[in-house]
Parts: sequence; C-alpha cells; structure tokens
Amino acid sequence: FASTKRKIERHNAGNHTFQMGLNQFSDMTFAEFKKKYLWREPQNCSATHGNLPRSNGLCPKAIDWRKKGNFVTPVKNQGGCGSCWTFSTTGCLESAIAIATGKLLNLVRGSSYLGLPSQAFEYIYYNRGLMGEDTYPYKAQNGTCKFQPGKAVAFVKEVVNITLYDELGMTQAVGKYNPVSFAFEVTDDFMSYKDGVYSSFKCDSTPDKVNHAVLAVGYEEENGTPYWIVKNSWGPSWGIEGYFYIERGKNMCGLAACASYPVPRV
Repeated sequence: FASTKRKIERHNAGNHTFQMGLNQFSDMTFAEFKKKYLWREPQNCSATHGNLPRSNGLCPKAIDWRKKGNFVTPVKNQGGCGSCWTFSTTGCLESAIAIATGKLLNLVRGSSYLGLPSQAFEYIYYNRGLMGEDTYPYKAQNGTCKFQPGKAVAFVKEVVNITLYDELGMTQAVGKYNPVSFAFEVTDDFMSYKDGVYSSFKCDSTPDKVNHAVLAVGYEEENGTPYWIVKNSWGPSWGIEGYFYIERGKNMCGLAACASYPVPRV
C-alpha cells in the first residue's frame, strides 16, 4: 500500500493528462491484480474485414449515450473474477435494445463460454437468447451455465465486428448507432486511474496483448485531446464513478483491435 501511495503521489506531481488515486486495489501488487481481474491468455480478436455498415452522413462532434435517454445501465462490479467480457457484452446489448425499443433491461452477466465480447454476441445468437439478471443473478464465480430458453429476454439478430484498427469506424458506430464493446491492454498505472484522459507509453497496441473488455458509451474532446467515455466493471467507487476517459484516435493500448456490437432482435 505504501509503495502504491508513493507512486500515485509521484505521478500526480508530474505533467500528465490523467490523475491517479487510492482505491480498492491499492493494497495489491499489479501481478496480484492481473491474476485476479484480467485475462491471462492472448486473445484472437483481429477482424481484418469488419462488417460495420458505412454511412455518408457526418458523425456527431460529441456524444454521451448516458445523457440521451435511459440507455445505459448502472456501473456493475465484476468482483474477484476475470469476467469483464460478460459485463462489456451485456452492457452493450442492454444499450442496443434500449435504443431500439426504449426499454432498458438488466441482463445476466455470465455464460459457459469464455472469450471476447464479439464471441459472446455470437454465443447469444446461437444460444437463442439471454436471460435477465432478475432470474439469473451474477455470483462472481465460475460455474455451470443454467440457461433456460423459456426465460430469455434479449436476442441478437446480427454481430457487427469493426475492422482491426479502424478507430474512425468505432466513432461512427458509437456516434450513429449505440455503445460499442472493445478490449485493450491494462498496465499498472491504469489500476489506480482516478480522473482525466488516460494515455500511456507502457501499453502495446496489438490485439494479442489486450486483457480487459469495457464499453464505449460516448466520445468527447478536452483541451484539444479527443477521448472515449468508457464504462468499466470495477464498481462505481473506481475512477470517475466507475467510468474512465481514454485518448481517442491513436489506438491507445490496442483499443481499436477488438471492437464490436450486436444488432438486437426486437
């Protein structure tokens, strides 16, 4: 804890675009944190030819789906489990359904399938639906899937994968359609993120290094720096009430390597 506190103080005294702070992870080493909360295996997430529908119209200069209506569920906490991909997946599907129908659901955060949000969207498609959290509560532990088709409340008609490194495509998707799931590489300084626009020289930008999945709910610009508004799954006490900003337009930490979203069947 003491070493983490000193590191945070050194960082905040420097010239950085983001601030760090003490949080629920401050008594952990990054090795301990990584083992408990992040993916351990390389991910095969490169979509060299995505299927994002292109449009000639201009994207909004800025957007925040939280402010456009009741389209984003509250920040959740994945607990001591590397299940970030399920929170990114269900958060994205919840928002897509809410934008299409006006009804915001709380979906189950769990599945017998482990992988990226894009693969989880495919799983929901072939599994013929997903149950609500009221009938299948999240337990933050590994177990056997007990899916009941008759209780499914959310369905996927199509999965849209954004082409590898096409961050402009991500901007179009978020600006015109709905929030987008993406994965990126978390390094030790991100663990203590508190505020500001996150930018790092420590992380890689390739798809094999991503280790955490999150949800882009909008984008904005601050002091000339464009950034994504991102929903995390480490609880509302982390970061900016559970959210963070990350620099946009530079494939920061590989965030444009694995982006996708579902088209809901409503």
